[in-house]
Amino acid sequence: MIGILIILGASWLLLFLLEKKSLSVLGFTPVSERSIQFLLGFGFISIIQSILILTETYVLSTVWELKTNISLSHIFGSLWYHLKSALTEDLLFRGAALYILASRFNNKAAILSSAILFGVYHWFSYGMFGAGLVPMVYIFVITGASGAVWAYSYFKTNSIFLALGLHVGWNFISTLFLDNQPYGELLFQQISLVPISNDWLNFIFQFTKGLAPSIITYFFVRYLYNENKNEE
Repeated sequence: MIGILIILGASWLLLFLLEKKSLSVLGFTPVSERSIQFLLGFGFISIIQSILILTETYVLSTVWELKTNISLSHIFGSLWYHLKSALTEDLLFRGAALYILASRFNNKAAILSSAILFGVYHWFSYGMFGAGLVPMVYIFVITGASGAVWAYSYFKTNSIFLALGLHVGWNFISTLFLDNQPYGELLFQQISLVPISNDWLNFIFQFTKGLAPSIITYFFVRYLYNENKNEE
């Protein structure tokens, strides 16, 4: 929480010095509308994530086992952890910096810059250096695409909260099934799967699975907030 407060303080200072604006440009109010946007993003991406898990289960013949020692404290702990981590990242990549870039250049340039920085950031957070060129390109494209769509949602709603809901929902649902750190496989544990033997088919499947959420989310946000014409 201290880190979030520091980022908020730095964001306020940058906005005040460079744009003569306050933190209100990040869209914290009205609270009721922003809460709905957060829940909408969380619910939508949770459905998309669940569909992708079901698809992968079918394609790879994955066998899951429901855990017998389900811990509600770990589930709520995971939700709280990912809320804080997603808010930290969103304030960094889709907060004051995004607003300043858009005001100095345009929305598209701001979205592109945010996406590139978000993709590069995940090389560090995922420890990708030394993993090889193909995995690094994959992570850059997949996370960069997510960053671009979440930045796009900021300009469609004039708030970080829809993107925050999307971000938290994606990370949290992953912890219910996947072996993530510090929380993972909270509800189900993967017992076995049958990998795709053809390398190219496997690459196409993984790449499609990685990009699909961003593409679907883009059209969802574009359709839902089509009345907002403040793109440049």
